[in-house]
Amino acid sequence: MSSAADRFKALLLVVCAAALSACAGPQSPTGLKIDRSIQAVSQSSRVSFVVLHYTVADTPRALDILSNRNVSSHYLITDDEPPRVYQLVDESRRAWHAGQSEWYGRSDLNAASIGIEIVNRGPVNGGWQPYSESQIRTLMALLKDVVARHQILSRNVVGHSDIAPQRKQDPGPAFPWKRLADAGLGRWYDEAKAARLTERYRRDGLPPVQVIQEKLRRAGYAAPDTGVLDTATRRVLRAVQMHYRPTRYDGEPDAQTLAILDALP
Repeated sequence: MSSAADRFKALLLVVCAAALSACAGPQSPTGLKIDRSIQAVSQSSRVSFVVLHYTVADTPRALDILSNRNVSSHYLITDDEPPRVYQLVDESRRAWHAGQSEWYGRSDLNAASIGIEIVNRGPVNGGWQPYSESQIRTLMALLKDVVARHQILSRNVVGHSDIAPQRKQDPGPAFPWKRLADAGLGRWYDEAKAARLTERYRRDGLPPVQVIQEKLRRAGYAAPDTGVLDTATRRVLRAVQMHYRPTRYDGEPDAQTLAILDALP
């Protein structure tokens, strides 16, 4: 009798230990028991930016490049009708899409961004290929989800040219930034304020180049601090113009460009 009772007690201990192990949560590969039953309220997403690109390549080649080469993006929106959305990298992982980049003083944007590629040839025949209506609708639906889940600020929905103006020009001046901003998916400037300031700059003249460079940096751009209207500064001005004034993007400082910079939130 005593041996049977001992066996019963031993079995009961095994069952209880198994139950307690299950309550403690999953084990790590090393066998360490980790209790995940309590989650801190002080936390947020690691994702702070969305970077938009065009592919230049068509869909088959873009898929090959983004899945098999030394570059990638989280999402690819094709030019099919309707467009197909591929997720090539999980949002919890780093995609290699931004490269050397900077925005509001932060570099290594791959570590904190979602990259979205859109199938578009970019510059063609002296102009720029337009994005299809269905591509933009698809992009807006995707962005609404990504921006809401990660609580991304409007100013941090950017183009590759915004964060790397010295070497990139995508998504280009054909991209409808204002339409996205009107839907709450990006930053836009106070147009009435910009109109007033444009007239003031035309009347009073432009400030020194060093002041212009300071305005660019306040808007988030990685602008030189040389006080000289050099090639690098012109490239940053061109990126601003492609984003906010795509009818003219020659990189020249003018009254309207400076007014736009001053009217950005």
